[in-house]
Amino acid sequence: MAAASGNPVDEVAVALYRLPPDAFTAARDERAATADAADAARIKALRKPVVAAWAVNLLVADGQLVEAIELAAALREAQEDLDAAELRRLGTQRRQLVASLAKRAAALAAEAGHPLADSAREAVAQTINAAVMDARAAAAVLTGRLRKPLDAGALDDLDAAEVVAGSPLGETAARPASDPDELAVRRARKAAERAARDAERTATAVERERVAAEVAERKAREHADLLHERIAEVRAQLERLVSDADAADAELAHRERRLREAASAAKAAANEAQRARDAVPD
Repeated sequence: MAAASGNPVDEVAVALYRLPPDAFTAARDERAATADAADAARIKALRKPVVAAWAVNLLVADGQLVEAIELAAALREAQEDLDAAELRRLGTQRRQLVASLAKRAAALAAEAGHPLADSAREAVAQTINAAVMDARAAAAVLTGRLRKPLDAGALDDLDAAEVVAGSPLGETAARPASDPDELAVRRARKAAERAARDAERTATAVERERVAAEVAERKAREHADLLHERIAEVRAQLERLVSDADAADAELAHRERRLREAASAAKAAANEAQRARDAVPD
C-alpha cells in the first residue's frame, strides 16, 4: 500500500497515479475543478507518469512491495555486519524477488489495458531493484506517487522532487526504517539464526570427527586382533616345532646309541675274524 502523508493533494495524487496513463489528464482536471483553489493549482500541476512508473504505482497499490522493502533492510544489515554468507543468500533472494515483482507489475498493467513494452518492463525491474538497494528510493516508491522510474546505478543523484509527485519527501519519509523495537527483534532473530547455523556447522564438524575416530578405532582394533591371531598361530607353530625338535633330538640320541652299538659290534666281529684267520695253519 502507498504511504499516507495526510496531505489532501497527495491523496488525490495517489489515486491519479494509479489510473491508466491515457485517463490521467481528464481525471486530474476533474479533481482540480472540484478542489479548493490552493489545492486545485497543485493538482493541476501534476504531470502524467511515465508508463513504467505507473506500473510500479500499481504494484504499490497491490501491496506487493512490502517483502522487497523488508529484504532491503535485511541487505543493509548484512552489509553492515559484513556477513558474506547472508549477503550471498539475500542477493539471490533479491534477484528472484525483483524478477517476480516486475512480472507482477507487468501483469497488473496488462489487466489495466496497457501491456508494457520490453523497455518499460526493464525500467520497472530497475525501479524495484533501486527500492530494494536504497532506503531513499524505497521511500519514493512507497508513496505510490512515482512519476519517473528509478535506476539503481544513479541513486546518488536521486532528486525525490523530480520522481515523486505532490509533497516532497520529508526527513522521516526519506528513510523508512523499522521502529527500534522491530529492528532490535529482527537483529536478535538474525543473531540467533546465525548462532544456530554456527552451532549446526560445529555439530556437523564434530560428528564428522566422531565418525572418523570411530572408523580409525575400528581399523586399529581389526589390525590388533589380526596381529594377536598371528601371534597365537606363531606360538602354536612354535610349540609344534619345539615338540618336533624334542622328538628329533630323542630320535637322534637313539640313532647315535644304535650307531655306537653297531660300530662296537662290527669292531668285535672284525677282531674275531682276524683271530680266526690267524689260527689257520700254514
